[in-house]
Formats: sequence, C-alpha cells, structure tokens
Amino acid sequence: MTWRSTTEISDKILGSLPYLIALLDALRVGPTPWGAFVNLISNFPVLEPVATILIALVVPVEFLYSLVPFGFGSIVVFFALFFFVVRNPNISHFIRFNTLLSILIGFMITIGSVILSLINLPGLGLISDTLYNVLLFGGLAAVIYSIAQCVMGRYPEIPTISEAVHIQLGRF
Repeated sequence: MTWRSTTEISDKILGSLPYLIALLDALRVGPTPWGAFVNLISNFPVLEPVATILIALVVPVEFLYSLVPFGFGSIVVFFALFFFVVRNPNISHFIRFNTLLSILIGFMITIGSVILSLINLPGLGLISDTLYNVLLFGGLAAVIYSIAQCVMGRYPEIPTISEAVHIQLGRF
C-alpha cells in the first residue's frame, strides 16, 4: 500500500537496504554464530547457491560492523539508523517505515536467539535445534517478504510489528 506518496525507484532501493541488517541477524541465529544456517546448508547442499547469495548480501554489513571496535558495530548502526533516518522528517515516510521495521525484525530475531541460548539445556538438542530453525526460517521469511514488498513499492504489513511501526512513526 502506498498511501503516503508515490514511491520512487530510489526510495524502493533505500527502503530495502536496512533489511540487510535483519538478514544478517537471521543468518547469525544458532547456538554458535551462524550455527543454524550452517547446519541447514550442511543438511541440504541444494541450498548452497542461495546461501552464497545471502552471504554475499550481508558481507558489507558484517564489514561495517567490524569497523567499530569492541563489537559495538551493531549498536552504533542501530543508533545511526534510528536517529538519522527514522527520526528525520526530511526523509520519505516509506524509507523511514522500512528502516524501523527492519530494526524491529532484527531486534525480535536477536531477542529470540538470546532467549533460546539461555534455555539451551543438555539433552534438549533436538528441541533447541528445531526452535533455532523456526527462528531462522521466520526471520528469513519476514526479511524476504519485506524486501519483496519494498521493491514493489508497497508497505510491508506484518501483523503487530507493522502496527507498532505505524504508531511510532506517527509521533515523528
């Protein structure tokens, strides 16, 4: 839905870029960094070409994170996006909406991964692997859906998350 204004090609591209951060968060899910993704690729070698494309997409984000010392890259990127993009009324609503939505998707993936790592008990390997895979697939589905909607010039509508973004952006 493009109810704010017409969406230019540049808005579509710039609106899609923040989802690379959420994509990186989804690919990092697992008991070890990249654990669920590596496990998925090792079990299904047919997905290697897709994995190569996904990794190529997130390499620039990983590089951006590595520029900030002590592992604070993700925090710096989060605050930069929030204060310089989301809260900037001079940037189109479409870009601000998609930026905040990608931040929230990445936040939910990260919180889910942290919770799963805290309840990772010995003897529950199959259950925890299943939950990590659900988080991986859910995150990938949300990111791919959002990018596809963004490229088509539509606002991605994910229940509850998009509503929260609409409410938040209504204040700025």
